[in-house]
Amino acid sequence: MKLDITENYPLSSITTFRCGGPADRLVTVGSREELLAAMELPRPMILGNGSNVLFSDRGYRGTIIKFGPALSRISVRGCVLRAGAGASFSYAAKKACAKGLSGMEFATGIPGSVGGAVYMNAGAYDGSTADCLAEVKSVPQLEEFGLSYRHSAFMDKGAVILEAAFRLKKAPQEEIDAKVADLTARRKAKQPLQYPSAGSFFKRPEGHFAGKLIEDAGLKGESVGGAQVSELHAGFIINRGGATSSDVLGLMKLVQDTVMDKFGVRLEPEVRIIEE
Repeated sequence: MKLDITENYPLSSITTFRCGGPADRLVTVGSREELLAAMELPRPMILGNGSNVLFSDRGYRGTIIKFGPALSRISVRGCVLRAGAGASFSYAAKKACAKGLSGMEFATGIPGSVGGAVYMNAGAYDGSTADCLAEVKSVPQLEEFGLSYRHSAFMDKGAVILEAAFRLKKAPQEEIDAKVADLTARRKAKQPLQYPSAGSFFKRPEGHFAGKLIEDAGLKGESVGGAQVSELHAGFIINRGGATSSDVLGLMKLVQDTVMDKFGVRLEPEVRIIEE
């Protein structure tokens, strides 16, 4: 089987942080068989839309696997939307909403892939993937999803997600459109969407909000190199231009240490940090 392989691929071009060195190889797969073959290559790692990862400046000494169009299809039948793992989670949600189906409005602004959303139980504005997820095809096949805050059994078992089905419900189109418009307006007003980032950088600590702790620590606008704590929303670390992964990690540590010193709360990154 001949695989679609590109050597020395720049990870900054396929991650939303727009930083990180090259991967030894990028493989684009279009079937379960190609996926299994790619998984035999050195240090395989599945990458969705690259919206929740930070790679080292030295890159990744292994194989990055991306899903092609054949594993990114979306279909709607009745109140069930099915999507390949490589599909955009936001686009899938918008397609559901356009069909008069409610339940995925929260996802219309989430930049990750369907596979990534299921893998980490992505969520926003009091909605989460767990709320509507009905079925998952994975390798190996898991019967229990084990979904909790930014976590799933797929993480624990190292399973690769191929497809997901979401059970939704019919609702008046004007109600769906109004909810999507409200969430979109709130995102634009409160999130630094014009800068590269990985979304909310830190997990929400129990009993607190990461962004508020960071702001109360006086860290809004703090920067290390080209990385900055957003002046719009302190829960975001952004690439103001030319940031390296080392800049982001340096700023992460500064934030963690300062918040710990001031409030005794340890902030844990929500972003997956991938070493060389």
